[in-house]
Formats: sequence, structure tokens, C-alpha cells
Amino acid sequence: MGEITFSDAICRALKEEMAKDPTIFTYGEDIAKQGGIFGQYKGLLGSYSDRVIDTPISEEVIYGSAVGAALAGTRPVVEFHFSDFLFTGITAIVNQVMKIRYMSGGQGSLPIVFRGPDGRGKSAAAQHSQSIESIFMHVPGIKVASPAFPKDIYGLLKTALTGDDPVMIFEHKMLYGFKEEVPDEEFFIPFGKAEKKREGDDVTVVAMSRMVHESLKAAEELAKEGIECEVLDLRSLVPWDKEAVLESVKKTGRLVTVHETWRRCGWGAELAATVQEEAFDYLDGPVLRVGGRNVPDPFSPPQEEFVMPNKDWVVKEVKKFFA
Repeated sequence: MGEITFSDAICRALKEEMAKDPTIFTYGEDIAKQGGIFGQYKGLLGSYSDRVIDTPISEEVIYGSAVGAALAGTRPVVEFHFSDFLFTGITAIVNQVMKIRYMSGGQGSLPIVFRGPDGRGKSAAAQHSQSIESIFMHVPGIKVASPAFPKDIYGLLKTALTGDDPVMIFEHKMLYGFKEEVPDEEFFIPFGKAEKKREGDDVTVVAMSRMVHESLKAAEELAKEGIECEVLDLRSLVPWDKEAVLESVKKTGRLVTVHETWRRCGWGAELAATVQEEAFDYLDGPVLRVGGRNVPDPFSPPQEEFVMPNKDWVVKEVKKFFA
């Protein structure tokens, strides 16, 4: 077992599956020569030069061509450069990728993996900093994940590369350099399976991506005051692990959802609605939500910090239960 970065884990998963399956290829902007805008493809430089391809700056062409490539029998892995740019070619995704398998009665399969950076940080400003996973959670027909740790991006990407469903994987730009030990032998992580990152009896905190790390910091701080948080890392939104969340809430009686995307209509609202529908009698208080402020993402570092949730936001919200 060796320690590898989030980026290393992506490249390892791609290399392993490309070695097995000649139909897998990956393409996007600035990946073949530059190694990705955040260096996330540097581990692939020099490997599979005919299957790691730079594209023109045209998301409509990139996403649209993936539809044709998948229908022709290949397995495209599309790097979307920044999640914000998914809107530029969204018609191909929501009107084709998400629907063709259904509309063709299963005759057309689109095993496309869309993946790339999202989230705030590095003063990337309003058009390069959005967390938009909730939007793709809303539209049926595609799996959605946003892992927080190298082992999770590795295992989820391996599963995505060997499945028949289209998949959207959001990778927080601030996590590419994060390191942890990952088993040397290959493994797969199923979508829809949360992981309990911390045991606790007082409050359930459900988070994903970078907010898992902030939630764990908050839990350590709260523990010093005698408040024990159980922290769940959802890992994927479609499907999401309803059973794990309900089981934890039935134990703690309290739930806080934490995400970096805007609080209004964020995925935390879906969890809150589900918990009040199916576990209302177990709740000792209202479901509370932590989310980004409902404003465009600013360039200014102090302003960016102001709108972006962190451990202090989580601490403040959890303490409301005990005020």
C-alpha cells in the first residue's frame, strides 16, 4: 500500500482500464500536452498517445462527439476542463446522453464518463468556480459522484469505466494534491454507497467532496465541547445512500447537510425532504443545511472566503441544536 495523490489515483484507474479495454479513450482541452489545467493528467503523459487527445475549445463538439463515439461502440472519457463549461454543451448531455438509452428501449448504450474539476478556490472567479452537481442530480439518466479521497476517485472511476451507464464525476480543484494510502491491488467502489468517516451519537453530518474534510475538522472541534458528530461521506449523489443516512439519523436524532454548492436548492434539500418523510419521528429538531451563499463566485480571495462554507459554518450550525 502506497501513498498517492488524488490526481495519481485518477491516472492509475485510467491506465489500468485502458490497458484492458482498447475502446476506452480520453479527450478534452489541455490534457495530452499540458497534462490538465491542474496537472491532473500528468501521470498519463507519454502513455496511450493515440487515446489521450487534446480537443479544440468547443464543448458542443466535445460532448456531442462523445454521443456518437459511444453509440459506435467506444467508451469515451470526457474531461470537461471546468464544471462551469458543462453548460456550454449541456444540450448534448441532458437531451442525448441522459435519454438515448431510455428512448431506444436499451438498444443504444452510452457508457460515457464526464469528469473534471469543480468547486471554489484559487480565485478562479465566477465562471470557473461553480459546484453544479445538484443540477445533474435533478435530471434522470446519469450517475453523479463527487469523491473526497484518492481511494474513492480510484474506485468510483474504475466502476464507471466498466459500467454501461453515463457518469458525471466532479473533482474538487483543491483536492488534486491531497494524498492518502491506497491499496496496491485493484478494487471497485459501487455508486450509492456512503462511507462513515467518523462515529458519533449526537449529530449526523452528511457531506461530500471538499466539505467532508471541513466537516471532519468541525467534528474534531465540537468533540472538545462534548458534541460527537457522525460524519458520512456520500461519495455519490445518483444514487445516494438513503439507507446509511436514515440509519445514522435514527441513531443521532439530528441531521446537518454540508455542501459547497449554493444552499438554495442544493442537494442537501433533497436529503432533508427525504429524512423528514421517512424518519420524522426520530428527529429531535429540524434538519439544518450548510451551503454556499447564493451569489456568483467572487474573484477576490476575502470575498471568496466569505461565500464559501468551511468548518466554522458547520460548527455554528451544529451548535444550534444545543443552544
